Amino acid sequence: MRRNLEYLAIGLIAGAVAGFMAGLLVAPSSGATTRRRLASEAQRAAEFARTVAEKAEHAAEVLGGRVDHYLGRDEEVAWRKVHEIREGLRGYTPTQG
Repeated sequence: MRRNLEYLAIGLIAGAVAGFMAGLLVAPSSGATTRRRLASEAQRAAEFARTVAEKAEHAAEVLGGRVDHYLGRDEEVAWRKVHEIREGLRGYTPTQG
């Protein structure tokens, strides 16, 4: 699940950057102006990518923690039931016939 979120974030960022750069390259501007805009937007895109990656990582950690918590809770309940059954069996003494 976490790997899928990472791939999604990378794909979205790469697509956005590629689309923006293609738009700049076909825009009617001088070469120097276009290069400055590309450099500026590349810096912005890198910062945006870092932000998205941090948020995706945090979301994956939170989700993973919740899953672990609920799985652990189910396991705890199951072991408690096993303990109760064992205690109940210890109190049981079969009658001799």
